Amino acid sequence: FGVDRAERVSFGRFDITIPDDRAPGKITWPRGAPDPTRHFLTDRAEVLPDAAAFRAAISAELAARGAGTHDAVIFVHGYNTTFAEGLYRTAQIGADLGLSGVLMQYSWPSRANPLAYAYDRDSVWFAGDGLEQMLTQAARSPARRIVIVAHSMGAELAMEALRGLALRGQSHVLNRIGGVVLISPDLDVDLFRSQADRIGALPQPFVIFTSQRDRALALSAQLTGERGRLGTLSDPARLADHDVTLLDVSAFSRGLGHFVLAT
Repeated sequence: FGVDRAERVSFGRFDITIPDDRAPGKITWPRGAPDPTRHFLTDRAEVLPDAAAFRAAISAELAARGAGTHDAVIFVHGYNTTFAEGLYRTAQIGADLGLSGVLMQYSWPSRANPLAYAYDRDSVWFAGDGLEQMLTQAARSPARRIVIVAHSMGAELAMEALRGLALRGQSHVLNRIGGVVLISPDLDVDLFRSQADRIGALPQPFVIFTSQRDRALALSAQLTGERGRLGTLSDPARLADHDVTLLDVSAFSRGLGHFVLAT
């Protein structure tokens, strides 16, 4: 699971240990000998043979968690992110926000290099079909509903996958999506509106976290020649004709201010 693009989707199962003694929002990486009392660690890593095995793993995890936790939460990482970073971030969000459903990561092929912005943008379009496949498999599992949590450039990928499902008439998959959360979406506002129009009735709730102090998105706007991105939207009227909820977290932004919900 490196930075190169693959022609088919792979499925896996990973168990992550999270240390108790850490600040919420923090991922602690080992510098030297790993220590499970201080560091995030992978306790189990298994590549599954096919989509059927993936669905079986979801079913087993749901059964082990008992009643009332039959949600599948799919995290779509953003720009400049390795497979391991996305995996540990998924685990961290699940632990710190108390998510009780089955946690999944859709790992698209980011170059994991801050200078590879164009490569990652191309990878988002390359990886749309793969996310559609993952959503389809999750919809075929016993999960009661699917919740999509997408960060940064992953928001564009999530929207494109939903658009693709709508264009292909996959209403049975769309109807299983019980919520979408876009965190600091690195997405053109007009493109979002076009995608939302194609999707039609957006899954609910549909929440967009924005910040006027997001330095990463300010740089993205410069790279794309725009005044701003969806994640820095200052005028809610531009989305008034779409059923979305905007939450501005500018007051809590620190540093880059690009992942306030998680950190």
